[in-house]
Amino acid sequence: MRALDLVLFGWIGAGMHPTPWLLSLGIAIAERGAWLSVLILAWAAWRHPAERVYLMGTLAACGVTAMLVHALASAIDLPRPFMLGLSPAYIPHGARGSFPSAHAAVMSTVAAILLIRPGLRRAGMAAAAAAALTGWARIYIGVHFPLDIVGGVVLAVAMAGVFQVARQALRQWSAAPAPLEAGADADPIDPHSRRLP
Repeated sequence: MRALDLVLFGWIGAGMHPTPWLLSLGIAIAERGAWLSVLILAWAAWRHPAERVYLMGTLAACGVTAMLVHALASAIDLPRPFMLGLSPAYIPHGARGSFPSAHAAVMSTVAAILLIRPGLRRAGMAAAAAAALTGWARIYIGVHFPLDIVGGVVLAVAMAGVFQVARQALRQWSAAPAPLEAGADADPIDPHSRRLP
């Protein structure tokens, strides 16, 4: 897998001789791309007031994703391209583990969760485009390998699945009938019905 990563990085990354205007663009997107997801969420909350609770849940899922991805990156501890001398450090960045990409994971979590919701799919497509563009930029400037981005996307899809399962469980739990009052006699076959004397 590492050999494939190196080949893909050779195709996508700026390396030692970047195109100046493309490098400037890549740096701008890599440093500020995550704000696109924030703006998309804010736009969706403004445009769809009835979805604000869902969008707050999306933010919570992003927080969990961020904690999980940082734990995984620390445990796996794969070096970044600039750490291996494949590219200069075009932006200041810590020398911590690169797999999976936190930017890719969190931004793709936003996209995946929005895409699940029929009324938010347009926002989800915009968020997916922002995540893809930011993923490209972070490869281009040498802070991630392509498979770091893929790993972040896979984690995001898994988190979106967990989010959906948790939502369904919460919905079923909140729709469950209230328990009988203390001391009430209940039918053992149907505990929600009272037995007549």
